[in-house]
Amino acid sequence: MAQLSELERGLITGLLIGQGSFGGDGRQPHVMLRMHVRHEALMHWLADRFPRSRLYGPYHHGGRSYFQWTARGPALIEDLLPVLEAVVGPELDGHTADRLAAMRERYADVIARRGGT
Repeated sequence: MAQLSELERGLITGLLIGQGSFGGDGRQPHVMLRMHVRHEALMHWLADRFPRSRLYGPYHHGGRSYFQWTARGPALIEDLLPVLEAVVGPELDGHTADRLAAMRERYADVIARRGGT
């Protein structure tokens, strides 16, 4: 992963605070972001910043057209979590801090096995 500028860190954190989903599939944690196809350039920009993440789509169903970006495994644990944890806390956004903490707690064993703290 390339070194991120402060601006890039801020944009990424803001996107995920506002629109991100912090969860997992029962076996491993993930962070997801879905955005309308009109934001295609932004979604590719995000995927370029985290090369081990995945960008899916465009999807078209239910009257919606969107891309989905997903970080899991090393892309999440080694690349994205350090960025988020350096910024996201209750003083910035309590709800997002709680969602991030719940994901970390639920998948603590997976994160520890993969080298996360």
